[in-house]
Parts: sequence; structure tokens; C-alpha cells
Amino acid sequence: MNWKLFKLNTFIFFKLPSAFWCGVRLKEITSSTCVATVRENWINKNPFQSIYFAVLAMGAELTTGALVLQEIRNSGQNCSMLVLNSKASFHKKAKGTIRFTCDTSGNLKDVLHKTITTGEGQTVLLKSHGVNKQGDVVCEMEFEWSIKLKNK
Repeated sequence: MNWKLFKLNTFIFFKLPSAFWCGVRLKEITSSTCVATVRENWINKNPFQSIYFAVLAMGAELTTGALVLQEIRNSGQNCSMLVLNSKASFHKKAKGTIRFTCDTSGNLKDVLHKTITTGEGQTVLLKSHGVNKQGDVVCEMEFEWSIKLKNK
């Protein structure tokens, strides 16, 4: 059992219960990549028999937010984070299991470092894409995160 993923999914259960009950789960997290899945089931379907768009947004947002949380925790600094903007594109019906992936390509570390060294809030745009089991892109989502040092 991967204890890091277990702890993060437990965090989802307590802090993001709607995502947990809709089936959003973290599957992998590294220093620059995060993967989450959501499986179509009765609780997260829309009337058109596909996964409701808000559930897809929860999965995509989780992959970006988990990376921001991890980077803040690794820095040892007391920072706040907030989604400022989001953008989504939907390409086909979300059926079955959708796998969301966010790859920060190192820019998140740079933004957090700048936040810490300057003391000024910064923003970072992180993208996540959802793919079905056939490898087709179902949706692409962007989240603009604000990161600020908290006052002590």
C-alpha cells in the first residue's frame, strides 16, 4: 500500500467529501505530476448517462491543487492557495473511468520560490487533461492558482 496516496485520499474524504463520494481518487503523485481518476457511477451521472461536468472539474482541479499543496508543504512555509480562474473544454462524453493528469513542468517550483523570496503573491496556471480508457481526450481544464505567504 502506498501510504502517501492513502493519506491524501483520506484527506479528500475529510476535507473534500463531495469529491470523495463522487468517486474522485488520487492514483499517483510525484514532484511534478499528479494523476487522479473518477469512475462513472450512479451518483456522478448526468441525465445524458455520462459523468457530470462538475465531477470532471473536481478530478481535474484535484490534480492541480494536490501539486500546489505538496510544493507548499515541501517548502516548509506557511502559504495560502486559492483558485482565481478556471477554464474548461469538453470534447466528448465522459463514460467509464476518466484519468486526469497534471504535469507542472517545473514552473510551480519557480512560482513558489518567487513567492517566498519576494513575499509577494504569485499566480501559476496549471493544466489537467482527462482521458478515457480508449485514450481519447474527454476534457481539458486550466486552473489559475494564487499562492501567498500567510501573515504570522
